[in-house]
Amino acid sequence: MREYLLVFLVATVVTYLLTVVAREIAVRTGAVAKVRDRDVHAEPVPYLGGLAMLGGLWAAYLVAKVLPFLGDASPFVFDDALAVLVAGSLVCAVGVVDDIIDLDALTKFGGQVLAVGILVYAGIQFRYFYQSTGEVFSLDAGQGALLTAFIVVATVNAVNFIDGLDGLAAGVIGISAAAFFLFCYSLAFLNDVTLATTGALLSAALAGSCAGFLVHNFHPARVFMGDSGSMLIGLVLSATAITVTTQFAPGDLTQGADGSRSSLLPVLLPVALPILIMIVPLADLVLAVVRRTRAGRSPFAPDKQHLHHRLLEIGHSHRRAVIIMWLWAGLIAFSVVVASLFTGPVVWGVLGASFVVTVGLTFALPLVNAPLVDQVLEQALEPAGEPLLEPVPDEAGTPDSDPSGTL
Repeated sequence: MREYLLVFLVATVVTYLLTVVAREIAVRTGAVAKVRDRDVHAEPVPYLGGLAMLGGLWAAYLVAKVLPFLGDASPFVFDDALAVLVAGSLVCAVGVVDDIIDLDALTKFGGQVLAVGILVYAGIQFRYFYQSTGEVFSLDAGQGALLTAFIVVATVNAVNFIDGLDGLAAGVIGISAAAFFLFCYSLAFLNDVTLATTGALLSAALAGSCAGFLVHNFHPARVFMGDSGSMLIGLVLSATAITVTTQFAPGDLTQGADGSRSSLLPVLLPVALPILIMIVPLADLVLAVVRRTRAGRSPFAPDKQHLHHRLLEIGHSHRRAVIIMWLWAGLIAFSVVVASLFTGPVVWGVLGASFVVTVGLTFALPLVNAPLVDQVLEQALEPAGEPLLEPVPDEAGTPDSDPSGTL
């Protein structure tokens, strides 16, 4: 656990430092988020935060290779992690070009498919789903590749869709990565198999990279991750989940915390967990596609009706809307992980209470003037010297906020 904590800290510090460099590169290359009709930020903000996040991931990988415990892990742990980072570097490069010259959606999709090809070539794809009885449901190479492509591309675009407010995407993916680390580490520990896994390594590094970037990206953001960042972290998270299915033999991961052997966990979790962890951005993605196609528009046509925009409309401030989305992401991600590993009335009681609190904060706060609540929620992430509360809305009712305006 200490080495994973070190991996997290290395990714955090390196990303934090490199974000300053990435911001300067963005300014010099013109990779700047201009103010558009569908945006609500008032001034242009530099892109290319994804470059800093990629640097943090690579730094964490290189440090992990020389640590006493992780460094002695089976070669496939780092081979798979290397393949994920190479694929991530490819989509990050595509995103950098898009941030500078604005690529069309089909070209970006082609880059995403090519990155999936790297993963499949390296053996990171769904191959089988195993049950506690030892029975195996196998997929042929084509089926596994198609399922892998669907999960990865859907997650990449879901993250891109949700990247619409300062700190939103980085926070949601950081929380999801932390939940997945808990899943990987606990599952290996409970089943008495090696704790050195690609899933745990990459999820710890991804959580750290998001944390380091978030310092610069929380409202008011000084830099946006852009497509270079949103596509990168979406690919890394989804590919990390897939590695769990490739590094254990059938029957290895079949035991829960109470010692019982359940077929539900090993059969469903490898494919369901990345979807459930990302349910907030995926739900936003599905709703956006339905909304746009029903209106006779392209599914890729941007609009201003995402979930985070709805939170602003019902009365949440910018920061509070972001924190509410974090709470929902954390509730769903950790609930899925905890419910898959543990059971009992205490577990379900805590999960139920968390749900009630999250619903209350989502729908009750806009009905009251809650500056004290805002202070409690936002004080920890308030940049020095910045005002704590949101500006008073203008005559049109739009807060003078500064979210990123990706989609």
